[in-house]
Formats: sequence, C-alpha cells, structure tokens
Amino acid sequence: MAEDQQDKTTPLHDEHVALGASLTGFGGWQMPLRYTSDLAEHRAVREAAGLFDLSHMGEIHLEGPQSGAALDAALVGNASAIGVGRARYSMICAEDGAVLDDLIVYRLEDEHFLVVANAGNAPRVAAELVARASGFDTVVTDRSDETALVAVQGPRAEEIVASLTAAEDVDAVRTMKYYASAPATVAGIPVLVARTGYTGEDGFELFVPAGRAVELWRALLAAGEGHGLVPAGLSARDSLRLEAGMPLYGHELDETTTPYEAGLGRVVKLDKTGDDGEPLPFVGRAALAARAQSAPARVLVGLRGEGRRPARAGYDVVRRGLDGTVGAVVGRVTSGAPSPTLGHPVAMAYVTPEVSAEGTELAVDVRGRAEPFVVVRMPFYKRA
Repeated sequence: MAEDQQDKTTPLHDEHVALGASLTGFGGWQMPLRYTSDLAEHRAVREAAGLFDLSHMGEIHLEGPQSGAALDAALVGNASAIGVGRARYSMICAEDGAVLDDLIVYRLEDEHFLVVANAGNAPRVAAELVARASGFDTVVTDRSDETALVAVQGPRAEEIVASLTAAEDVDAVRTMKYYASAPATVAGIPVLVARTGYTGEDGFELFVPAGRAVELWRALLAAGEGHGLVPAGLSARDSLRLEAGMPLYGHELDETTTPYEAGLGRVVKLDKTGDDGEPLPFVGRAALAARAQSAPARVLVGLRGEGRRPARAGYDVVRRGLDGTVGAVVGRVTSGAPSPTLGHPVAMAYVTPEVSAEGTELAVDVRGRAEPFVVVRMPFYKRA
C-alpha cells in the first residue's frame, strides 16, 4: 500500500474514482485498470468508442531553428523530414543500440516539435534529449506536468470529437489523416488534436492543459453517451494493442532489445544525411548499422493459440512434442491474452530464427502443460 501512495495521479484521478474504476500502479502512476469489465470496454472500442486517460505519458517540446537537427542526432529516425502537422513513430536508443523508449514525434510548427514518451521513461527521455540537444540551437522543455492527454478510440470517435469541435475547426478534424495533428477548439477548450492511437482503431488523442482536463473529459463522456462510448482502462488498452500487434515498452521493447529484433528496423534511418550531404551521426548508429548486417539471435513473432488456455508474459515457448509434452525451449512470451475480438488466445514472443517462419507449430509451457500455438503474421486484428 505504501508503494501505491507514492504513485503520481493524473488530473482526472477524482473522475476515475467517481466512476468506480479499479486503480492500479503503472509506470509510477495510479491509473484506471477497468471501470466495469475488461471485455465490455474492449468491445466498446472495437464497436463504438472508448475514452482513455493517457495523462501519464510524457510531453517534451523542442523549439528553435535546429530542433529538427537535434532530434535527428538524438533519435533513430529522420525527424527533420516530418512535415508540419504530421507525426512519426520513432525510438531513442543507447550507444549500444538498445531501445530506451519508443516515441511519437509531432512537428507542430517548422521549428517546434513535440516528443511523446512512455510514462515510466519520460523523465529519462527528457534528460537524454536535453543532453543530446546540447550544442544545437533549440530549447528542450518537459511540459508533462502541465499537459493532460485523453484519447477517443473506436469507429464512432470522429463523430464524437467532431460534435464538440468549433465550426471553424470541424473540417480539419474530419479530414485529418492518420498520424497528423492540428490545433483546434474542442468543447470550448484549445487543444492539440492528433489522429493517433494505440488500439488498432480509428481515433484521436487530445492534448489539453492539465487544468481543463476534467472539463474536456466530462464533455466527451456526455457527447459520446448516445454513441456507445464508455470510459476504458489499461486492461482494455492492453488487449486492444495486443490484437493490433503493437509493442509495449517493458515487454516487446527494453534495454536488451534493438529495433531490429522487434521487427521495427524500418524506423532506423541509417541513410539520413546532414545539410552537407554527409551521413548524419546519431546516438547508437554504429551499433545499429552493425546489427542491421548481422543475423538476429531472436525474432519477435505472433502466436495464435489452438486451444483455450492463454499464454502470458514470461511463459516459455517450446517445441511441440508429439505426445503433448513440453519440448526444448525456443523462446519466451512477451505479451499474451485471450483475444475478445477473435475468440482465441494470441501472444507475442521472441523465438529463435529457425522456428520463426509463419505456420511453424510450437507450444507454450502453461504451468507444465504444452499448449499448442502456431506462428502467424501480425497484426492479429486489422480494422476494415
């Protein structure tokens, strides 16, 4: 209990308590795990809409003429190539190529970028960006404490958000592309609206001044009431992102992993160049260049369960014995759960390359019993 008392709370904490949410510690924060049931909240997002509090995430701004160049040197991606009003998934790595965090980078103006970091990693990411941006004409500011973030996700999300958006901004919201953003007035509140999310559905994330988060949350709940919107917790968010094949830091990504093992080598831009046309050095480049040319020791794969018992994080992946016994260990599950949408267990796991091909029949050691799984392509679920 003492540990829980040390966790930070978001500006929406009292709203969650009033709604009867079950709370849990996550990344140093007290967050809603669920409000009613995991299944109901998951299905609401797939069929209508869910409202999430993401205010535990970190918001770090870079402003100045060399902000793009600073991010090019600090991150594995090519931030300076992002267009104004667009966003890109990226990572910050250590010198040895290990992933310190996965991020979304928004270009708000020509000389203004927003980096969104995972909750538990945000202070470290902010400190790393300050250090790595030294020598560049940019100012790094951590605005996490003054910023709240809420997300509306699901097929009815556009309808709900647009219903609260000022007339002059409605078209920008409705026509906004995936991984784009724009300032707008929603429920009378100036916010940054982004068409991004972590559920595999269409949706929006709204960055709002912390002092007006409650006002926005209540307005969205009221506007969504007739559209099937429900508040949704971390449990639903986890099962939704798992079905969508999206990695979670601390599970699929950590400091023992490079982007290549995770199947995310595409975010590493080894060919980015500076203004002089020469290859641009960035933190981790040498290690990642070497890793790109070497055979992996393990590969992240998707697993579809053929039975009903789910795999869970930390369970061993084994060769499937003819008699149902547990065979040799060939990997480890990083995330796993029953899929509410698909009706069977799904999991992500790191396995050795020789058993990573699609269609390979494997098993997961579930409390001493070899439960059958097969390697499949991710994502497990993809919206129409």
